[in-house]
Amino acid sequence: MFCWLSRLYLGFSTPTGRITHLIRSSLSRTLVLTSQRRIPEFSSFVARTNTCGELRSSHVGQEVTLCGWIQYRRQNIFLVLRDFHGLVQVVIPQEESTASVRKILCEAPVESVVQVSGTVISRPPGQENPKMPTGEIEIKVKTAELLNSCKKLPFEIKDFVKKTEALRLQYRYLDLRSFQMQYNLRLRSQMVMKMREYLCNLHGFVDIETPTLFKRTPGGAKEFVIPSREPGKFYCLPQSPQQFKQLLMVGGLDRYFQVARCYRDEGSRPDRQPEFTQIDIEMSFVDQTGIRSLIEGLLQYSWPIDKDPVVVPFPSLTFAEALASYGTDKPDTRFGMKIIDISDLFRNTEVGFLQDALSKPQGAVKAIRVSEGTKYLKRKDIDSIRKFAADHFNQCSALGKLRLECADLLEARGLVLRDPALFSFLWVVDFPLFLPKEENPGELESAHHPFTAPHPSDLQLLYTEPEKVRSQHYDLVLNGSEIGGGSIRIHDAELQRYVLATLLKEDVNLLSHLLQALDFGAPPHGGIALGLDRLICLVTGAPSIRDVIAFPKSFRGHDLMSNAPDSLPPEELKPYHIQVSWPADSEAEKSSLNQPSHPES
Repeated sequence: MFCWLSRLYLGFSTPTGRITHLIRSSLSRTLVLTSQRRIPEFSSFVARTNTCGELRSSHVGQEVTLCGWIQYRRQNIFLVLRDFHGLVQVVIPQEESTASVRKILCEAPVESVVQVSGTVISRPPGQENPKMPTGEIEIKVKTAELLNSCKKLPFEIKDFVKKTEALRLQYRYLDLRSFQMQYNLRLRSQMVMKMREYLCNLHGFVDIETPTLFKRTPGGAKEFVIPSREPGKFYCLPQSPQQFKQLLMVGGLDRYFQVARCYRDEGSRPDRQPEFTQIDIEMSFVDQTGIRSLIEGLLQYSWPIDKDPVVVPFPSLTFAEALASYGTDKPDTRFGMKIIDISDLFRNTEVGFLQDALSKPQGAVKAIRVSEGTKYLKRKDIDSIRKFAADHFNQCSALGKLRLECADLLEARGLVLRDPALFSFLWVVDFPLFLPKEENPGELESAHHPFTAPHPSDLQLLYTEPEKVRSQHYDLVLNGSEIGGGSIRIHDAELQRYVLATLLKEDVNLLSHLLQALDFGAPPHGGIALGLDRLICLVTGAPSIRDVIAFPKSFRGHDLMSNAPDSLPPEELKPYHIQVSWPADSEAEKSSLNQPSHPES
């Protein structure tokens, strides 16, 4: 374990090429940035002298004090002590004079917390453990103290022990002791710290916190509603700091950055959390090229050293190119199997359904070449592909989904297509500015959000054929997942008012503060937000974003550890002038809340 922790602190990679180490401030002061790296002092201010994972043969003869959890015990002769840093073997003394120490170490249940003091000694010849970083030494204990005993656990604290996700979330504080969760959260911390250093120290960004209590924003995702003590008035939790960061540009802050908590009430989705974190960025006087270069440098600078280095610049595709070649706007480019237009081969076909398809406007015949399909795919796989195609017939994204389905089948048969150690970044640009509303195709909605600026070449189309206008919106895709999105913003009040009122038919009064600010000399500006949870999930290879968040919500948005969300009695709702309309099947819960509580007998 020491090896991975050392790599985290010693070796986060820096981009190749020259990095400016002198930044001159507006007050003519100079900030000198050191390139030296050192391991943090993990044992400062605490009772221990060392961590369990750091001891080596070079420490032999030293007197040490260690604190940690009992991982396991063997024949009451040895025990393995664990802390966040690693494991170390402790020799349980057998002498009569140390009976009290032996009693503590032999009787304390596994996962009890102990403090031991003793001498670092070499293991006897032939008893070294090359699989443990501390495998050449052990601790000859002189004194021991039981700091806290552990009751019977709901599961073993071992990574190879299978546990249901519900059980892990219910006892999250125990799950956090696992090696994998420790690694995930510490790597996350280190990457965020390197991002702060890159943005604030190297490029002059200002880290600014924005409010959590805000008001409803038109368009976009559904927001959580928070009652206030004023009758009929509510706050909303922001789905992003979008308006605030634009207002900061109006305020002349020039370069803003925040590790922002965001909230979206999107119901049950396996790849989403109701509360999530993003690296939020906004800049004045910038274009798409500047934003993209900034993010490429940011990721290159903060990338872990134990991964292959990030190569920049990232390739890019237009939205139309991505759909044409991959059938999706977030393609996984680690493997080929591109969609190919073979319409010309069937212009004179007599096959009825192909003739029908080609006779329609923009009708086409397209195919996917499944490399080595005949070698790996079985008859039942072909049947599965046919069924999948039939189930997704008439969807625009059918071929994109079919491409991924074929990749799944091939990999299930042993062919490696998507190397988990490969990180394939891609910019997708030139999105449409508007899309038809699903519930009413005759009306438009923003493809990104209503503050995105139109492409300069399409500005006139905004007033004649708005559905054809491209936007200055860009997404960053990694291995088939969208990890970031941003745009150049509308900084002209009249244009913003036209988009909101005329094209989107939104109530401009909800955004009167923003429109007024744009009228007071707003600079051109743009920005981006990186989804931190999803980025770390991909970097660590975790199966879910819940594995890179300390205390996540379940698939249904519940906290299984504390049972949130929870009910409130009517008297606590009264100051907010709201009352619950109970469904018929919740009458029992309603009545229990109205009953006076009784102490347990």
